[in-house]
Amino acid sequence: MYRGVNNINLDAKGRLAIPTRHREILHDHCNGHVVVTIDIKERSLLIYPLPYWQDVERSVQALPSLDPVSRELQRLLIGYATDIQMDGSGRVLLTAPLREYAHLDRKAVLLGEGNKLELWSEARWHAHRDSVLDRQSELQMSDALKNLTL
Repeated sequence: MYRGVNNINLDAKGRLAIPTRHREILHDHCNGHVVVTIDIKERSLLIYPLPYWQDVERSVQALPSLDPVSRELQRLLIGYATDIQMDGSGRVLLTAPLREYAHLDRKAVLLGEGNKLELWSEARWHAHRDSVLDRQSELQMSDALKNLTL
């Protein structure tokens, strides 16, 4: 289970050093083999351990390809999906198209989201987080969340 927020740096080659606590889980779940793709709602990246990605990919591929929305989702999620093997130092090399999509440069934020990790540029994450917090009272709560206690 991936949790927490980590401020991290990408090196000049576009490598991301996975924090130690996440690195150990990745080794246990998938021997360091991850799939990185784009988040279609935000300019961020999603990092899945291979077994979790395979479930997502099956679900996306099962969508009707003649439906234009489904087809675009398939193109973007599967089209950008990149298999990456974590190196011996716990780093993953992000491809240029992935870094470009998420506007990643040196400073980034890695969020644990249960069965996956999410990677944002630091500036975009802070702007997004602040916007959500500022609009919190305006957001409509779904019925599924009304009984949630934190």
